[in-house]
Amino acid sequence: MIVATLPITLGTAAALGAINLWLALRIVRMRLKDDVLIGDGGDDLLSGRMRAHANLVEYAPFVLVLLALIELARGSGAALGLTALIFVIGRIAHPMGMDLRRSNLPRAGGAILTWLVLAFLVGWAALIAVGVA
Repeated sequence: MIVATLPITLGTAAALGAINLWLALRIVRMRLKDDVLIGDGGDDLLSGRMRAHANLVEYAPFVLVLLALIELARGSGAALGLTALIFVIGRIAHPMGMDLRRSNLPRAGGAILTWLVLAFLVGWAALIAVGVA
């Protein structure tokens, strides 16, 4: 039996990969339906879905790198697993809120969860780096 070296990071990467695929497929379906090959074709919903997809791609790499480095330094723990879960929930909520085309809790909550998780991981990694944590 093979055991994953970084189970939290691996599970999170798999979840984010699935979310990335879901977001991409939502865009492709709209492009095919509306015959939009490049850009958003002036469609506000398509534009929002493109931004939601790009937003995931902007944040996920930093979170995954920090998760992996913290997991390597401190092992897999409940705090790290909960942090990863919160990030994944935020990354699902945000694009759902982007579809609503107005200010709303899923969009704002997803963004806030993303920022909080990133800030928490940055701080945790910095404390490990200076030997405090």
